[in-house]
Amino acid sequence: MTPDPSPAGITLWRQIFATLEAEIADNTRPPGSQLPTEAQLAARFAVNRHTIRRALEELSRHSLIRIEQGRGSFVAEDVLDYAVSARTRFSETIRRHNREPSGRMLSLRETIADPATCAALALPAGSRVIRLERLGMADSRPITIGTHSFPAARFPALLARLEVAPTISEALAEAGVSDYRRQITRVTARLPLPHEAELLQMPRNRPILLTESINVDQNGAVVEFGIARYPTPRVQIVFET
Repeated sequence: MTPDPSPAGITLWRQIFATLEAEIADNTRPPGSQLPTEAQLAARFAVNRHTIRRALEELSRHSLIRIEQGRGSFVAEDVLDYAVSARTRFSETIRRHNREPSGRMLSLRETIADPATCAALALPAGSRVIRLERLGMADSRPITIGTHSFPAARFPALLARLEVAPTISEALAEAGVSDYRRQITRVTARLPLPHEAELLQMPRNRPILLTESINVDQNGAVVEFGIARYPTPRVQIVFET
């Protein structure tokens, strides 16, 4: 469908903006879907690419689409409130939003901990940890990259359990930690590294939220140090008390 040229005084790019805005509003273009290329839109509306670019910029300014350098334009998605509380569990949080949680293991290994991880886990320098890196998704859309470190000496069989357990909570329960709670969460922001932007399917010029958290067992002993990265176009952190 081409824009109606009849309304006097309405520039072409505004007509194109209104047409695409209406398609987004009536779910013809659902959240997360990719818009046609500038060339395809120019052919559809019989205008030059500069006019299309102006309309897309206005859609982006109204937060209706996101423009990713090198990938194209996508219909903006609802921002997911990721709740941080005393017992933050990824799957439970995602299901509370009526979305389906899933994940993909990126790496799992035993390694020597860096100084920051040793300090967070209250371990001597040079201690070994089990480190799991995982991509977390909601309805198949990536929303977090999590790096989870556990003291290897305390959990000698945890690496094998993490390979097969559906969730970290279940793996820890099999290792003897029936419950754990969040002791501290620190939140900062920065631009994503190239591989983070690729995994999170986000533009490199938009920041990520970075959280560092420490989880302890019922006796107050540290069981996990976690670092998570969230794409700001899709996630905001909410603290619950």
